[in-house]
Amino acid sequence: MKNTDQLIVSNIRILSAEMVQKSNSGHPGLPMGAAPMAYALWAKNMKHNPYNTKWIGRDRFVLSAGHGSALIYSLLHLFNYELSIEDLKKFRQWESKTPGHPEYGHTVGIETTTGPLGQGIANAVGMAMAEQYLAAKFNKPGFEIIDNYTFALTGDGCLMEGVALEAISLAGTLGLGKLILLYDCNNITIEGSTDIAFTEDVEKKFEACGWHAVKVEDGNDVDSIDKAIKMAKAEKEKPSIVIVKTQIGYGCPAKQGKSSAHGEPLGVENIKAAKEFLGWNYEEEFHVPDEVKSHLHEVTEQLKGEEEKWEKLKEGYDKEYPELSKELELWLSGKGAVDLDKEESLWSFEKPMATRASSGIIINKLASLVPNLIGGSADLAPSTKTYMEGKGDFSKENRAGANLHFGIREHAMAAIANGMTVYGGLKTFVATFFVFSDYMKGAMRLSALMKLPVVYVLTHDSIGVGEDGPTHEPIEQLASLRSIPNMTVYRPADSKETAAAWDYALTKADGPTCLVLTRQDLPLYKETGLEALKGAYILKDSKKDIADIILMATGSEVELIYKAAEILEEKGIDARVVSMPSLELFERQSEEYKEKILPKKVRNRLAVEAASSFGWHKYVGLDGNVISIDHFGASAPAKILFEEFGFTVKNVVEKALEIITKK
Repeated sequence: MKNTDQLIVSNIRILSAEMVQKSNSGHPGLPMGAAPMAYALWAKNMKHNPYNTKWIGRDRFVLSAGHGSALIYSLLHLFNYELSIEDLKKFRQWESKTPGHPEYGHTVGIETTTGPLGQGIANAVGMAMAEQYLAAKFNKPGFEIIDNYTFALTGDGCLMEGVALEAISLAGTLGLGKLILLYDCNNITIEGSTDIAFTEDVEKKFEACGWHAVKVEDGNDVDSIDKAIKMAKAEKEKPSIVIVKTQIGYGCPAKQGKSSAHGEPLGVENIKAAKEFLGWNYEEEFHVPDEVKSHLHEVTEQLKGEEEKWEKLKEGYDKEYPELSKELELWLSGKGAVDLDKEESLWSFEKPMATRASSGIIINKLASLVPNLIGGSADLAPSTKTYMEGKGDFSKENRAGANLHFGIREHAMAAIANGMTVYGGLKTFVATFFVFSDYMKGAMRLSALMKLPVVYVLTHDSIGVGEDGPTHEPIEQLASLRSIPNMTVYRPADSKETAAAWDYALTKADGPTCLVLTRQDLPLYKETGLEALKGAYILKDSKKDIADIILMATGSEVELIYKAAEILEEKGIDARVVSMPSLELFERQSEEYKEKILPKKVRNRLAVEAASSFGWHKYVGLDGNVISIDHFGASAPAKILFEEFGFTVKNVVEKALEIITKK
């Protein structure tokens, strides 16, 4: 290894340790141990341009072990990204650009939000899939416009998480040859040696999953790591793992190789000792020597040249394939080619049907209207109705297929969708039964945190699942998903409200959208349509200026309140019927609109939803009531369950009368 390489590696280690020390919190161990492999990647193997972080041709880097964020912040600063020494000094502080874990959209050069272990590996799989799909669509002989590698750096902890192994298995099946995982193998976690819980042969495990494995015994040998990465890049048929044997906290004599180096500052004296051990002869804190600056300026100028070469290639592509070039730019813009609000075919339905069925019809219409739509299911496409006819299946043999098959891997499916979405150019959806959204929660939360417009199609939405019983009947899931910031949950009452949900999810959302859909048939209402884009609206109004009672519901229960209003009218009770497919969207409307739909003067209110009552009391107030299910379901035909648990027109009428007469 050259002296300059050694100096830069030491600089990465010292800057990382100093960041943690100054903030008095953080994780110095991984950055110090993994610095050589990070440098070998960023300086010698990765195609990136610090002066244009959105260049589509760049290689992607994911720090899956996000607790080691000081490492990537050091790299970003040294490689001339817009992250200053002052930013490093504000590590983990209020409103800094260097938060405790890397955040997408917050810090320059961060490709995805990581921290929850294992997520980053699955994100990287998604990025690699997106690259292959877009390359199959847009590349032409001599014009490889889409051509990049995806790299992820992980530690032992990530590889213990189930989401990681789910994604690793799928990546091997798909033969994602441009996906490379750098494994910081230091055999240490917070509790001590990994021997207490993690003893498998990682190399053999990855090979069994269809991966190519390369080992580097000395994690300080930049040249050997460089060669290993190049070997991985040369393997085109399989994803690769580069297993690098490191020492956590390397450079700090008192702590290297120990769990105490993982998640706490080294201490002032230990940093002094580390500087001495590493031959760091600079007293000033957060120092970057001129030799480091000069060398990395040369490196970044060369990296800048990579994009310049690509730009020349793109100029030729624009002339040779002008229509494809325009389409690529449209895809990357995130905008749609058509206005779905005005696309009549999306809103035309003639008969009652389950909203999962109408969603399936809509998806197949969208497949031609939104050509960059891609997605699939966790082995449930026939049930979730999410297969796009004529669009092909994405596989090792066919990279152009728009139908994704994730296998029974819900958590990885959602995390992969995040990776595909942050890559750019694609409208991504994934699907499973609603109750299994619990398996995906970690990744769904990150979709929301990153404000990614991932669409979650969640079918079999209530006790209407019936005979499958309480294990498959969602109760608390609606409340759980509604509680996630930036998440929009739609539970449509009919096919047109389902169309509104898709319209919103693909063209208006600034975060993820959940489409919560029925197994059983629902009526088709003449009053539904674009109004559903407001989250709540009057489906059937009262005849009086001030209604005797407001009935509100979502999904399949809208039918109950609609019919109940008719019976109440016969009894001289004037009811307003409000469909509330999305509480989140309703909350974003003006105060004037919300007052128009739910006027404060009307205190008699009844909400009906075949799920937990949690969250509904905000809308019914102290004088209202909720017909809900605050216990688990049972195994029986759906019709019997709805009757036994009080989801009948008769019960809605009785509860409404109780509210009115109790005064």
